[in-house]
Amino acid sequence: MTSVPAQLTFDLEPRQALGAEDFLVSAANESALRTIERWPDWPHQAVVLCGPAQCGKSHLGQVWRLASGADRILATDLTEACVTRLVASGALLIENLEDGIGDERALFHLFNAARERGHSLLLTSRRPPAEMTITLPDLGSRLRAVPLVSIAAPDEDLLKAVLVKHFSDRQLSVDPTVIAYLALRMERSMAMAEALVAAIDKRALASHRKVTRPLAGEVLEELGQSAGSAAHDDTEV
Repeated sequence: MTSVPAQLTFDLEPRQALGAEDFLVSAANESALRTIERWPDWPHQAVVLCGPAQCGKSHLGQVWRLASGADRILATDLTEACVTRLVASGALLIENLEDGIGDERALFHLFNAARERGHSLLLTSRRPPAEMTITLPDLGSRLRAVPLVSIAAPDEDLLKAVLVKHFSDRQLSVDPTVIAYLALRMERSMAMAEALVAAIDKRALASHRKVTRPLAGEVLEELGQSAGSAAHDDTEV
């Protein structure tokens, strides 16, 4: 990951996770990271990792795969054959539970196999299982009993660091005051951080302007964010 400019200091911990890209830790995701790090010393054979889009679920899933040797499958692709995959690898990552379960009975059998053989399951979802419609009653009960670890919406410091990373990835050096301005006004989500930086980069290139607060304010307004009166500040900083 490109380093954060010296003028910006965050109370965040950059973690090199078993060869994966740096994972920035804040109060929003620390509990989830600690859970992944504690494997295989989990109190339950399975864990559900829950959080909004682009909050880091897939990143942590990859970190866990590297540590556990787990196979990976989308929840929509689940079949009875997945039990064999779990037995072969000793661990299985099942992603995007909110999109639906391909075979509910297969997932129920996976839980049984994991418990009987001492294997592990990590499931990711944007919604808690308790809010999902599960047809098979035994599976519904089993999912509700699985420990749920949540990743919250990013806090302000994490948003700032993510904005800096996205700008740096585009080889843009942006003044810290612009970063702070954006973080205070934008929707607190990783998806919006990525979309916002892409839109600002596009506007700056098209208009041959530097990334300043006025330009950032224009893009915030276009994306329906709360730019406020500062968006109309004509001072180029």
